[in-house]
Amino acid sequence: MVIHKPSRLLPLLLALVFITGCTQARFNPVSTAPLPQPGLTPERIILNLTQTPATSQAVTWRTTAIVTTPKAQIAIATGSPVFRTKATTLTALSESIKSDDAPLVFYHSVTFKDLAPNTLYAYRVGDDTHWSEWNQFKTASATPQPFSFIYFGDPQDEVGSMCARTFRTAFKTAPDAAFWHFVGDMVNNGDKDAEWQELFDAFGWIPRTTPMILLPGNHAYPDKRFVKGDAFKIFPQWRPQFTLPQNGPKGLEETAYAIDYQGVRFIMLNGNEKLQEQAEWLNTVLANNPQPWTIAAIHQPIYATGRKRNDQQRQALFVPVFDKYSVDLVLQGHEHSYARTQRLFNGQPATAPHKGTVYITSVCGPKAYPANHRYDHLTETTGTGRQLFQVIRVNSKSLTYEAFDSAGNPYDRVELIK
Repeated sequence: MVIHKPSRLLPLLLALVFITGCTQARFNPVSTAPLPQPGLTPERIILNLTQTPATSQAVTWRTTAIVTTPKAQIAIATGSPVFRTKATTLTALSESIKSDDAPLVFYHSVTFKDLAPNTLYAYRVGDDTHWSEWNQFKTASATPQPFSFIYFGDPQDEVGSMCARTFRTAFKTAPDAAFWHFVGDMVNNGDKDAEWQELFDAFGWIPRTTPMILLPGNHAYPDKRFVKGDAFKIFPQWRPQFTLPQNGPKGLEETAYAIDYQGVRFIMLNGNEKLQEQAEWLNTVLANNPQPWTIAAIHQPIYATGRKRNDQQRQALFVPVFDKYSVDLVLQGHEHSYARTQRLFNGQPATAPHKGTVYITSVCGPKAYPANHRYDHLTETTGTGRQLFQVIRVNSKSLTYEAFDSAGNPYDRVELIK
C-alpha cells in the first residue's frame, strides 16, 4: 500500500490567496500617492545661520529638475505628529546654475523669519508633491547663554572617502553643538559639481539639523596665477548653494559677514579679495560690539606656519584691528597643518595690560604639509599629519577650546578666561 503525504503546496497557496485578498482590501490603488518624478526630490539640504539667529534660520536645497512651486513648511516641534497641522508654508526663491561637469540644476532657498528664540522647530522643503523628511533645528537664545560649536579647517581633498569619518566623529563628540563653522576650501575645485556632491555625501543628514557657517578659501576662486582683473571672482557655485548673511562689505555678500550668537560676535573675513575694504569694515563692526567675546575667521592664516608662505599683507591690515578691539580668537585654515599661538599683541606674546589674541590654524582633510618653524617663538603647539576638528565651548566667564583627531583622541586644549 502506498501512503501519500499531504502536499505542502496547498497551504502555501491558501495563505497566498489570503494575503493577496488582505492587501487588496487594505490598499486602494485609486488613493495611492503619485510616484516621485526623477529630479524633483530635494537634495543637498543645508541650514545656515542668519545675522539674527535667535529669530530666523535659512535653508537651501536643490533639485535637478525645474520646480514650479518650490516651498518650505515650518512649525514648532512637539513630540506628537500633530505639529504638522499647524505648519506655515513659505514660497522659496529659486535660481539655476550649470557646471562644466553637470547639467542645469536648480537651487531653492527660504529664510524662516519671526521665529521665537530658544525654540525647537520642525521644517521640510519641496513642493506640493515632493517633500523632504521633517527635520528639526533650534533657534539661538536672545541673550548671552552657554553654547558650543565645532570649527573645521579645510576638507578639500578626498572629501567623500576621508572626511566623512571626521564629520561623524565630530558629531559624536559634540552632538550638542549649536552649529558647525568651516574656514574655507570645502572642496579642491569650487567649480566642480561632483566635488560638492562628495562633500554633501560626507555630511550625510547632519546639515539638515545642524546649521553651518562657512567662508570661501582660495579654492572657491580661479587660480590667481592664470586669472587677473575682473575675471578673478568667486566661482558661481558658491552663493546658490548657501544662504549666508549679506551684511559685509559691498561686493562680498555671503562671503564676508558678521553674526552675533549668544554673547559672541563672529566675524567672517574673505581672505581672497577686497582686503583693504574688509579691514575698514572690520574696524566699524568691532567699534560697536556689545558682545563679551569676539571670534574672527579667515582662510589664509595671519601667521603662516605651513610650507614657505608668510602673508605680511594680512598681518599689516588686520592685526592692528584685532589688537585694538581685543579679539579673542582668530580661526584659520589653508596651511594643512596645525598651530596655536600664545596670546599675541602687535606680533609678540602679549603682556599686561593687553589681553592678546590667540591665532589657530587647523585642517580636517587628509592633505598635510610640513609645519614651518618660522613662528615657533609665538606658538604653543604645532603639528601636522592629523585630521582634526575643534570643539569650542563658551560661557560668560570662559572659552574652552579642545582639538581632537578623527579617531576622537584629544590633541590640544586651551582655556581663555574673561
